[in-house]
Amino acid sequence: MESSRRQQAQADLGMDFAKEDQKREAALAKEQERINKKEAKRQEMMNRQSYRLMTSTAKYMDKYFLDPILGFVLPAGIGDALSSVLAFPFVYYSLCVVKSIPLTLAVIYNILMDVLIGAIPFCIGDVLDVFKRSYVENLRLITGYIDDDKEIINKVNKKAFWTAVFIAVLCWLIYWVISWAISVGSWIVSLFR
Repeated sequence: MESSRRQQAQADLGMDFAKEDQKREAALAKEQERINKKEAKRQEMMNRQSYRLMTSTAKYMDKYFLDPILGFVLPAGIGDALSSVLAFPFVYYSLCVVKSIPLTLAVIYNILMDVLIGAIPFCIGDVLDVFKRSYVENLRLITGYIDDDKEIINKVNKKAFWTAVFIAVLCWLIYWVISWAISVGSWIVSLFR
């Protein structure tokens, strides 16, 4: 009886804890539903064929050093071109699945840095390519977005403008290095004629 008098007094004062408890329960249920949806989306994204392709590409190209080996074994620039083609799933995934332009810019930037380093002639680029792990870095960035890693997302978003500027500069540098490599190659060929 004392409990009902206390409840009545609290209700008279506008302190209806039952309604507050119901609101709290509803908010918790809504939050749990949001978390479940987010986890389902995460699982769906990570179970895609393109994600598995990116994972195996990163493993073989960077961890097993297939990227620098292709650049070393295949003739002038073919290894770097093939390596660049193998990076397309990363661009597709960041742009079409994750749907983030800043992430896509970061992925393209990493790919272009890898191309620039690999394009340096006389096997110097191939040696430096051993240390540039662009595929693993791109996979880390994409996985950070999927996992909603605030640190990675904020870092990529803050750098988006400058990444776009650096992409333009990298394209110019790649053009310059390839032109230089072609002219040096032509000069060397002319020496042996």
